Amino acid sequence: MSSLSMAVHGNINTIHWVVQETSYTRLCSTKNILTVNGEFPGPALHLRRGETVYVKVRNQGPYNVTIHWHGVKQPRNPWSDGPEYVTQCPIKPGANFTYEVTLSDEEGTVWWHAHSDWSRATVHGPIIIRPPIGIAYPFPEPEADFSLVLASWYKEDIMAMITKALETGGAPSAADAFTINGQPGDTQPCSTQNMTKFKVDHGKTYLFRVINAILNEEMFFMVANHSLTVVGMDAAYIKPIKTSYIMITPGQTMDILITANQSPEKNYYIAAGPFAQLNFLNATTTAFLSYSDKRNLSSSPLPDLPSPSDINASTSFTNRFRALANKKYPVDVPQSIHKRILMTVSLNLLPCSIEDNASSCDGPEGNRYSSSLNNISFAAPSVDILQAYYKHINGIYTTDFPHTPEVVFNYIMDPMLGNNYTMADRGTRVIVLEYNSNVELVFQGTNVFNASDNHPMHLHGYSFYFVGSDFGIFDAKVDPKGYNLDDPPFINTVGVPRNGWAAVRFRADNPGVWFMHCHLEAHVSWGMATVLIVKNGPTPSTSMKKPTYITPC
Repeated sequence: MSSLSMAVHGNINTIHWVVQETSYTRLCSTKNILTVNGEFPGPALHLRRGETVYVKVRNQGPYNVTIHWHGVKQPRNPWSDGPEYVTQCPIKPGANFTYEVTLSDEEGTVWWHAHSDWSRATVHGPIIIRPPIGIAYPFPEPEADFSLVLASWYKEDIMAMITKALETGGAPSAADAFTINGQPGDTQPCSTQNMTKFKVDHGKTYLFRVINAILNEEMFFMVANHSLTVVGMDAAYIKPIKTSYIMITPGQTMDILITANQSPEKNYYIAAGPFAQLNFLNATTTAFLSYSDKRNLSSSPLPDLPSPSDINASTSFTNRFRALANKKYPVDVPQSIHKRILMTVSLNLLPCSIEDNASSCDGPEGNRYSSSLNNISFAAPSVDILQAYYKHINGIYTTDFPHTPEVVFNYIMDPMLGNNYTMADRGTRVIVLEYNSNVELVFQGTNVFNASDNHPMHLHGYSFYFVGSDFGIFDAKVDPKGYNLDDPPFINTVGVPRNGWAAVRFRADNPGVWFMHCHLEAHVSWGMATVLIVKNGPTPSTSMKKPTYITPC
């Protein structure tokens, strides 16, 4: 905890973070990156289930910034959730804001990251949530645990790059490398000497907390010659999955047991590489699982990761997720549904002139790249939606987001369509849900202009039960018969399969304003997002908390 300045806020600790530019050298070149307390990845929060901590963020960097506590439900307190222009206006350079981070039923691993432009590339870190004192894990106590953060590295100025891409309507650049705990590994230039190593003792079992903080790529992950046992996902326990590899999307976290049962006379490669199709970096990041401090140990071969297009490997892994679902960790899957939402997930175009008077942009056919949910491309307002909702400010958003696609077509088979399908509508349109209503949300992937992709959809303020998915077009009469309503995993980020669908259920019992978006940064920048407003319940304890401070816009 040496990097954290601690104070007391009432009876609750306050942690002090400074957002600042810091010089880092990677891939043979040096640049300034945005960090918290000078660290990349940023400092870890160590908490126990049900605890609360205050984090005071002072922005000494050159950009506006906010911090999101990804996977923390923040009961009744969207004021501390973090996405800019959704639950707060950003913290301006020189200003500060104190977040109240309130845990509820989360147990395992989540993470925090910047939620403003693309600054989360380097502004992120783990949140480690252990059981309450005196309560054991639902698996044998590991010898120790390690945080393992996958991230993107850009040699160029990432903020200048995305600003230009959004101005010109073109696609943003792919990253130059992936990193494990800030280091690219020995497959990349100038990256062998400071390679990340995890020191283990022979015969012991360790808990690895794997976080995918990468901007735009889902990742396969393996450890050479070692079996992985996945025991948790998105801060909820699952039935153990023994596997040689995982596939983890941006936004997801997985808790993995690894037993050090191989020859101690080698370093064993840890490797991660992409599962992706569109505009991605095809590279491998590496680290070592090391049994010894001896120098010049031989190394295992690199593990044979699935190829970037291996959809069968991805599907066979994700289909194995099951909640623990026992007396100590029960599930409570909504059975009767009050609100059903079918939501297409698409990459689209927008006319170049929607942003300026230019006659041509850098996207296809002189248009600008866009993305949408139900053909609505989210437009960030000038005043945050939560403040507008709380203060009844008119003209900031509308409540007419469609609950089914307004245009029905063959979502997966028509790669080249007319403007009615490829062009999105832009707006700040939200969904309003009654308090305590049971919601079923089906994400339907599309193949608009041959740009199908696997989309990790993330909902703030909630975890949801992932009850089913498949390839093809969702059939409301047939497909629900195959739902898993007995032990579905309780997660906050779900991968919508390429040219397929994913169904989730949740109870709308957390009043507030909550962002929902694809966790591929390019897609959310283009508008693949919307907002859920959950109304207050009938009592003060079922209603949103009042704000203590609202950041000025």
